[in-house]
Amino acid sequence: MMKSFLIAIFGVIGMSAHAQSKDAIRFVDSLMRLMRLEEKVGQMNQYNGFWEVTGPVPKHGDAAKKYAHLRAGLVGAVLNVHGVQNVRALQQIAVRETRLGIPLLFGFDVIHGYKTVFPIPLAEAASWDLNAIEQAARVSAKEAAVAGINWTFAPMVDITRDARWGRVMEGAGEDPFLGAKIGVARVRGFQGTRLSDSFSIAACAKHFAAYGFAEAGRDYNTVDVGTATLFNTVFPPFKAASDAGVATFMNAFNIVNGVPATAHTWLQRDILKKAWGFKGFVVSDWGSGLEMIDHGYAQNLKDVAALAAQAGSDMDMESYAFVGHLSQLVKEGKVSMEVVDDAVRRILLIKYALGLFKDPFKYCSEEREQQWTGHPDHHREAFTMAQRSMVLLKNQSALLPLQKNQKVALIGALADDPNSPLGSWRIGAKDSTAVSVLTGMRARSNQVSFSAGPNLIVGKTDFIHEVNINETDTSGMQAAIDAAKAADVVVMVLGEHGFQSGEGRSRTQIGFPGLQQNLLEAVYRVNPNIVLVLMNGRPLAIPWAAEHIPAILEAWQPGTEGGHAIASVLFGEYNPSGKLPMSFPRHVGQLPLYYNHFRTGRPDPKSEVFWSHYIDQKNDAQFPFGFGLSYTKFTYSGLRLDSTGAGGMIVEVDVTNSGQLAGEEVVQLYLRDPVASVVRPVKELKGFSKMKLGAGETKRVRFVLGYSELGFFHPDGKYVVEPGLFHVMVGGNSVDGLNTSFHLHADSKWASWMETKKAKGF
Repeated sequence: MMKSFLIAIFGVIGMSAHAQSKDAIRFVDSLMRLMRLEEKVGQMNQYNGFWEVTGPVPKHGDAAKKYAHLRAGLVGAVLNVHGVQNVRALQQIAVRETRLGIPLLFGFDVIHGYKTVFPIPLAEAASWDLNAIEQAARVSAKEAAVAGINWTFAPMVDITRDARWGRVMEGAGEDPFLGAKIGVARVRGFQGTRLSDSFSIAACAKHFAAYGFAEAGRDYNTVDVGTATLFNTVFPPFKAASDAGVATFMNAFNIVNGVPATAHTWLQRDILKKAWGFKGFVVSDWGSGLEMIDHGYAQNLKDVAALAAQAGSDMDMESYAFVGHLSQLVKEGKVSMEVVDDAVRRILLIKYALGLFKDPFKYCSEEREQQWTGHPDHHREAFTMAQRSMVLLKNQSALLPLQKNQKVALIGALADDPNSPLGSWRIGAKDSTAVSVLTGMRARSNQVSFSAGPNLIVGKTDFIHEVNINETDTSGMQAAIDAAKAADVVVMVLGEHGFQSGEGRSRTQIGFPGLQQNLLEAVYRVNPNIVLVLMNGRPLAIPWAAEHIPAILEAWQPGTEGGHAIASVLFGEYNPSGKLPMSFPRHVGQLPLYYNHFRTGRPDPKSEVFWSHYIDQKNDAQFPFGFGLSYTKFTYSGLRLDSTGAGGMIVEVDVTNSGQLAGEEVVQLYLRDPVASVVRPVKELKGFSKMKLGAGETKRVRFVLGYSELGFFHPDGKYVVEPGLFHVMVGGNSVDGLNTSFHLHADSKWASWMETKKAKGF
């Protein structure tokens, strides 16, 4: 048997931790010399879990065909198979029944946790805490690994500016600088220091590219962006993930410049693999190859196979294109053998790096699965992450934190819902396993009454079906009003159901769904002392609440320990420190909305109507990017600049906690290049630092502006740093702060930076 020869190869070569080591390359090359064309193509084929693996083998239909392909060595990876028993059963077929015994990759959407669910990624981004975000991914990887999973389809590093798009919940928001930092943190968390570690899983940067710019915020819709936007906004988080050693990329559903991303040679070969030097492999999104036919770019699946493979898409997820047609295309001379070999080598090197050739069953320990799934330490991590994700948007008259002797009326159907706080993309977790807000608050005070008010949803809901919102049944409204009358303070938990955001969940209205606005106004009329807790997966347009409600806490969809985390913030056990990673609009009609916009030719108000504005709404955000309050107060002073002596600029500022409580502040640095060869945004985030300050304490914060921060990309992909005036702003959000400026002089050192040349990686 050939499998015994593979074992002999390992006896000579050994096992290296690095996917691109000489030993890895030598082993993979030796293996590929043994492989038939069909087996190579099989490695490029990924199937969804196709039968209950502990049950009888399928005899008919599509499942039977997939099973036959598996036994013939024509499957390289599967997805949505998890749990040690299930994974072991499939891996045994691949390793023991196929000719070469090449192990499978097991992929799963470990987006913000497995059994223990962390806050949605957008919420984690609101923490601006890279260490906490990395640790959350590390815990998620650990729980996934002990369940047999060795590959996650995360992180999503798409930059997006439109809150109508449901998948904003899955990313890091609107800013490429912050998004890049968070993407790297999550890659490091999933993959650890070595992919071969037993608790590490391969990460996947998605969706390459520009998926977050879907027109009208409608999922799967077309995308039309210029190359300046690609290079300066879309690409940076992907480039950062590639530099961080992310194992895989996933291409996107959308078109870019008229070409579906799955067949986009410039994106996948020229940019990703050549310019950036990416060594991992590219997987298609679910059926994105097949969808090229609907796009009008391919006539049939054979067309799809040729176009996708030649463009650099290495693995086909659920399109049946490669497994059905790629071997024949090679035999006909329409796709070169070099294309196939390059893809297969990339896939096998990742399997090698994960340690699967040395031990195909390294992720299949029932003992580890039982020991670590839902471990109490993981719940504590989820609790801490949820606390750090929350953003205090308003707190008039210091209504928060609550006092435990106050009579509190807790109102809202979401307050007693243990399912919605899990959010979307939590497919490894059991439904209704989150701590509800009611449970969290009653664990801290015996003065809490509860009234649900009208139901938010009608009937049951799940991950793959539309959410039915209650628009007519006002049952419970009067009971909520009566409860508010009897309370010292009202806590209202309003927002979206967890399945109203995520993939396929675009919305044209992003206010409170259902009867929640009616409930809020009715309660306000009898008791205006309201703390509004927002539980949502996207920025919401809440102009009435922003004007009338004295205290607003953005809690997002906070995960397994959400109720305890929310209650701990409300009662002052934790001082909120989050900052918004996306702008909150005043009205849905402002979208797309983002802080780092361009000025236009008529930016300023005039006495007549002929300037860039709305006649019925302000231009700016209700709550801007980077905004977030605290139970204490931070004061900025002493902004100063100094040259680095190497062409750059040092920026320093003093930050003082001028309040009465210890707290954390995210100090943010923004830069503007007011006159350039290509128009630049009004401001861009170029640095941030999260730090804790005791009451009365002052700390000096230092940033360095250098080559990476001061330049930008031209539409042709060339990076430039240009001399001239630069404006600097440092503060606690993207609107308020201290300002200064400096001139960058065209001395000899800077002149070399100014040359119009392709920057490394582009």
